[in-house]
This record gives sequence, structure tokens and C-alpha cells, in this order.
Amino acid sequence: MKATTTVEGNDLVITRRIAAAPQAIWDAWTDADKLAQWWAPRPWRVTRALIEPRAGGRFVTVMQGPDGEAADCPGDADAEGCILEAVAPRRIVFTDAMSGGYRPNATPFMTAIITMDPDGDGTIYAARVLHRTERDRQRHQDMGFAEGWGTCIEQLAALVE
Repeated sequence: MKATTTVEGNDLVITRRIAAAPQAIWDAWTDADKLAQWWAPRPWRVTRALIEPRAGGRFVTVMQGPDGEAADCPGDADAEGCILEAVAPRRIVFTDAMSGGYRPNATPFMTAIITMDPDGDGTIYAARVLHRTERDRQRHQDMGFAEGWGTCIEQLAALVE
């Protein structure tokens, strides 16, 4: 099953049913070694991952392209994010507006709400990515949100199924 992407105001929402329990998906999100296996759309890779799954915890992922290039992301591609909410094994919310300990970042771009809702023997996985303005949301779409996040969800599914 492929992921479905929708636009809801300034939000981008991507959803997919994954044939694994919410706990398996939660583990793939909250274990930095597992996160590094699926968080970047191949042939890109995560060269550094750190996640502290608690409110105020740090969330850091550094991505590198196949030729060693850095990710072309809004703000600082290597900036630290902040976990706003972590409710195992159902929900994790993070933002690039702050770093760990709720320290403000210079160039906020998005907040992501990840939900993992039980569905029989699987999970309805959804990522709602909030943007401050329509321009920011459009910029994220133009960067390839559906393809990039969709690829990552497929990689996540392959890891946990």
C-alpha cells in the first residue's frame, strides 16, 4: 500500500497503513540506530541521529547525499530540533522551531505530528506537517515532500513489517 498525501490549509498530511504494531513503529522512531536506517530517502543517508523521546528532548538528524552533499533544507540542515510530545507508542511531535530544552532556533520551518493508531494487526501511520504560512507549505511541497516523506515511510514499513 502506498502513502497518500493531502494538503489541508498550511498542513501537509501523509498517511499509510503499515502491517506492524504501533510499538514496532515507535521503536523505529525512538531508537537512533533504527531511525538512521529509514529517515532519509535513499540514496541519501542519515550520518547522525539523536532522539530523546520526551517533551523538551533533542531531535537531530543529519543527512548526506550519495556524493557527499548536504541536505538542502530550509534553515540549517544540521540544526537541532525539539520533541514537544512523546506518548509511547502512539504519538510523537517535534519541531525545528526549537532545539532541546525548548531553546528557540533562528529559522523555524515546520512542526510534525506523527500518529500511530492501531488498525487490526497493523497501524494507521500519519504524519501531519504544519507550516506557518502557505508560502512555507508550498516550498515544502516543491522540495518534494510527497516523494521524500513517502519514500521514508516505505523504508520504515520495510524495516518493521
